[in-house]
Amino acid sequence: MAPPSGSPIGGRLALDFANQLGPGPDFSWEELLRFLLAARIISPERSAQLLSLPAFNPQTASSLLIKSRRLQAALQGCFGAMVRHEPIPPAAVRPINEILAVTEGHDELAWEDGHWRLQFVAREDTLEWLLAAIARSAAEIIAEGAAAPLRLCCNPGCGLFFYDTSRTRRRRWCSMARCGNRHKVAAFLRRQSRRAR
Repeated sequence: MAPPSGSPIGGRLALDFANQLGPGPDFSWEELLRFLLAARIISPERSAQLLSLPAFNPQTASSLLIKSRRLQAALQGCFGAMVRHEPIPPAAVRPINEILAVTEGHDELAWEDGHWRLQFVAREDTLEWLLAAIARSAAEIIAEGAAAPLRLCCNPGCGLFFYDTSRTRRRRWCSMARCGNRHKVAAFLRRQSRRAR
């Protein structure tokens, strides 16, 4: 089950993209735009403009949605292989490379909330630029290889990926509020029921 849009827990843009749009490739145009807005890839104004794209240019909107779904499926496959310590098949990275190949742009420092942040500024000839930062984030994680502190939540019913930046690198849950506390409550209740017998 994916967390609500706007609550990133993956710690990296590509992980949030793989997590937040759900386990299947059936997210909608509106859900894609909500993610891009929450991730600050697009502004509220740009989101409002893009919201009507399927009505006046359905082919372009459909093409981007298909590429977005392929990218998300590729990320889930790549990250799944990484957490299982399996090799990533070249076919799985193809959708990532396709986005990286068609997007041109540059890195730029931007002053935001009192500090400098490095961001990718894409050339906007096609709408694939909307996915460029996600593809780049994925490529960086994949390039880290086995050294990447990529984890899968220990809750078997969760399935969300996260980038473990904890001091000990032993984080087990996508978030304490989401899965960690549930595990603690369940363990407490099991102990209480054993004592009551």
